[in-house]
Amino acid sequence: MFTSEWFFSLDKTLRTTGQDSDAQSFDEILANLQNPKICTPDEFASHCTYVILAGGFSQTTAKKIYKTIIDIINKIGADYDKLISVFNNKNKINAICQIWNNRTNLCERFYSLNTLDDKLKYLQSLPHIGKITANHLARNLGSDVVKYDIWIQRLGCAFANRPDLSDKINNGKLSDEIKSACDAMFDYLTQQTGLPRGYIDVVLWKSLQTGLIKL
Repeated sequence: MFTSEWFFSLDKTLRTTGQDSDAQSFDEILANLQNPKICTPDEFASHCTYVILAGGFSQTTAKKIYKTIIDIINKIGADYDKLISVFNNKNKINAICQIWNNRTNLCERFYSLNTLDDKLKYLQSLPHIGKITANHLARNLGSDVVKYDIWIQRLGCAFANRPDLSDKINNGKLSDEIKSACDAMFDYLTQQTGLPRGYIDVVLWKSLQTGLIKL
């Protein structure tokens, strides 16, 4: 594990089995990390909507719900009553409606910020966007960051050979020690592969989620 050959084998297997996607395809994610595009307000709100819906669901389920929600928004706008009738989660639907109804200002504010730290803090301030979700959103918007979810935390502990850290794995509050272990893993694999951290993250996450990597 943790060699360039290992990583590229995971990448190839995911691609050949048609599992090379998150909200976007692997190719789209890599291209956007290497040359980030400026999103329109609608695109910005769409990315927010996806990560809000993705929390707590499998990727397959999240994509289905996302398509239903976006289809409705494209037809009649962010109508709370209609959206709640097809997806009964008040907190998520409220957040989605708030973001869509203010998408121009929210998008312009995001692109007015100059540093990654400021952008991450700003995304964390959006409705129903926590710290880990903010990293997911930032990566989908083209920032070279990783999503420190439970899968990646477990892999970081394995990379560091620190099974003693397993009790600190937490999707709500990221341990400094575990973050350090994950960052060391991404730094090492970036050196080995020459690829952005954000792309390495999505390949590793998908490999863990599909069982290609077994811990």
